[in-house]
Order: sequence, then C-alpha cells, then structure tokens
Amino acid sequence: MRIGFDNEKYLQMQSEHIRERINHFDNKLYLEFGGKLFDDYHASRVLPGFAPDSKLKLLMQLSDQAEIVIVISAVDIEKNKVRGDLGITYDSDVLRLMEAFKGQNLYVGSVVITQYSGQTSADHFKTKLEKLNIKVYTHYNIEGYPSNIPLIVSDEGYGKNDYIETTRPLVIITAPGPGSGKMATCLSQLYHEHKRGIRAGYAKFETFPIWNIPLKHPVNLAYEAATADLNDVNMIDPFHLDAYGITTVNYNRDVEIFPVLDAIFERIYGENPYKSPTDMGVNMAGNCICDDAVCCEASNQEIIRRYYAALKGLVEGTSDENEVFKLKLLMNQAHITIDARKVVQAALSRAKQTKAPAAALELEDGTIITGKTTPLLGASSALLLNALKTLAGLDDELHLISPTVIEPIQKLKTEYLGSKNPRLHTDEVLIALSMCAATDMNAQLALEQIPKLQCCQAHSSVMLSTVDIKVFKRLGIQLTSEPKHENKKIYK
Repeated sequence: MRIGFDNEKYLQMQSEHIRERINHFDNKLYLEFGGKLFDDYHASRVLPGFAPDSKLKLLMQLSDQAEIVIVISAVDIEKNKVRGDLGITYDSDVLRLMEAFKGQNLYVGSVVITQYSGQTSADHFKTKLEKLNIKVYTHYNIEGYPSNIPLIVSDEGYGKNDYIETTRPLVIITAPGPGSGKMATCLSQLYHEHKRGIRAGYAKFETFPIWNIPLKHPVNLAYEAATADLNDVNMIDPFHLDAYGITTVNYNRDVEIFPVLDAIFERIYGENPYKSPTDMGVNMAGNCICDDAVCCEASNQEIIRRYYAALKGLVEGTSDENEVFKLKLLMNQAHITIDARKVVQAALSRAKQTKAPAAALELEDGTIITGKTTPLLGASSALLLNALKTLAGLDDELHLISPTVIEPIQKLKTEYLGSKNPRLHTDEVLIALSMCAATDMNAQLALEQIPKLQCCQAHSSVMLSTVDIKVFKRLGIQLTSEPKHENKKIYK
C-alpha cells in the first residue's frame, strides 16, 4: 500500500499537544473525543498509513494520566438506537466499549446518562450498570438549551446535574455515537469544577475536517461525504479569521455553537480561553500528511464509494435523494466522476459480455481482475479466486478448488439447508480453498496471498449479499456495487 500519512509522527505530535493543553489549565482537562476510537476506518481509507486504532494507541501513551467517561443519551436508550456499523444498540455498545478499554488497561471511571427526563429504559440501564459495580451519573434536560445561558450556567441548569467524580488530570469524554451529549457533559463539569475552585479546561480531539489544509481539499471533501446524511458542511472558521487573520477549516456545527460556548465560558470564568472553534481542537493530522497526492487519490475514491453507498441506500430505503444530490455536488467539487474508479467500468463490461453478474478488483499495482458468474461460483467468489491466482503467479486456467469439493457443499446448501442458490458465497469458497490447501501446494500458495487484498478496490455489477459484503470488509477490500438487485424479488 502506498503511504500518504506518517502515523508515528501523528501519535507523537498529538500526544504532545494534549499534554500541553492539560498544563495550560489547572492540571485538569476534559477532552471531548469524537469519532471511532478502536476502528477509525474512514481515517485509514482517506489517509493511507493512518492506523485504524491510532486513537487507542494515543490514549495508551497517556494511560497514566487519563480516565475515560462514557456518555449515553437517555433518548437513545429509549429509542434502542443502533450503531449502523456494528448492528448493536447504544446501550450494548457502552458495555462493549468498557470491556475494550479495560482490555487495553485503560481506566474507565464512570458512565453518564444524559438528557434524562424519567425514561424507564434509562432507569433499567442504570440499575444494570450499578449491579456491575459501575458508577453512573445522571444529567438532565435544561429548558431552552443551548440558548438560555443564564439558566444553563446556574444551579438550576448545569448545577442540577450530578458532579462526576474524577481522579486523573485528563478526562476523556466519549460515547457510542453522535448526539450523545459529550460537549454538554464537559461544560457541565467545568461549571462544577469552577464551583470547587478548580479552573478545568475543555478541548476537542478531532481528526476531520483538517483545519490546516484547504477547505476543498479531497480529504476534507471526503469528510463531508461521510457525513452527508447529517447535512454537515465544512466552512472557513470566521472567528479564527477575525481573531488572527488566518484562514482555517472547521465545520458548521462547531462554528454555529461557538457564540453559545463563548457566552458559557465567560459566565463560568469571566473570559473565554479560546478565540475560535479551531482553537478548541487538538488536531495535528494535517501536519502528518507525507504524500498529498496519495491522500487526494484515496479521498476521491472514498467520495465515489460514499456516492455508490447512497445510491444503494436509495434502493433499500435507508437514504434519500438529498443525500445522493449532496454527494454528486461533492464529486463535482472534487472534479471527479465515477470514471475515476477503474473497477466500475471493468465490472460493467464483464457483465455485459457474459450477460450475468460480474465483479472487478484493482490490485495495488493497478492490474484489473474480473470475475464472472458460473454454475459453481458467484461472481464475487470467482473474483477472489482469480485475484489470488494472479497474486500467486498461477495460471488463470488452473482450478484451485476441484468441482468434487464444490459439489458436496452445493448439495449441503440446497438439499439440506434449503438454499435456492447453489453457487458458493465468498466465505464458502475461502473455506473450500483452505481445505484444498492441506493437500495442494497451489491452493496453499493462493491462500497465502490473502493479506495482499488489503485496501484493494472492487466493484460489483449487482448488489451483493450480506455475507459477501462482510467477507470483503474483513479482507479489507473497499467495495462498491451498482444500485440494483440480481433479481427482481422484493422479499428474500
């Protein structure tokens, strides 16, 4: 994989700036930690070289100074809100996060239930956590939030919230997803700390948008593409420009809320230590791009992938026309079309030639591999085998898996498990390949090439099954598909 981002430099610079920020206040910093902590695959896709667990590694560098507070909204508990990437509810994710942090020897101090207004489900969740000996605090809805500053910064506002007992200088405020109340939790703590004579600080750990690269840089456009469903937009930070005469990039929600934060800081401290939303952030990512061209290309591919995902969502009813329209605009701003994704045309041409579903994959060296539908294999399965043969330097006509191995699996699927489709899915074909590898050196050689599929681009002429999508994801293959089903069935 071509590298465009220096991850080690990033870890060093980011941790240094966090320590500086802690020292700037009374050795107490509340750090709002947005985005995914363990698996930031968006960042790793648009900044090749960025490790998906970079944020976790950074926290581990600060583990002796840090404690973690996990925030969850009572509203999200009540609605059984689900993380789309993991398919689990937010309350389940709180437990997952706690286990994951503890597994890395990171101290989790407590859980905060925000936006509480008597929700029964939130009460049950609190009881469940307390039975597990987990400290739970409650924060309440404040009438007129966030505009009613006099009420917010008072004993009837933030003062009504539970004070979170913390023991370490760096308090990481994180959550299962957006809208959980991370910022409000931080500000509530600043109010309580001030009442106790401690001048605590607040900052945001950010990755995107990157403040010190151009507004319309593909990396920043890719962030807009990732949040197209939220209607977030990147924009010039007017407060930073006014204060320093320097152009920086932020996003609309932070810019819009800054006057409110400014008023809250002034009411708590008498002054705001920050002159702009950009000042509040701790983000060294822009300083660690080592090959801009690589990051631009990766980001352009991400925008196109998001566009195809939205088209697919339109078919499935999970996205709308506005989201698709916004992504089209972003592609125009990036000066790209779907033609920039070479595997699209390759898959469509193969499908047209064979009059059946087909798929294409681009290897790291630019080689395009295709796969067609056969009586034994689906197009995706054929594609994987063809790619592995190419990587292993094996003849294209070579059968890695004997029909005598495939046929019993097909019989199992159709006669015993009731499947209508006899063709092998990608997971089944990889298992079959593994079995053959025990006695066949060619199969073994092909199997050893699997790590080389990481970060390859792929496209299917039809929407794939959930099974195939998951396998591609586990292999690290960055997949898109045409927004149409293989057949016209409306229920499967």
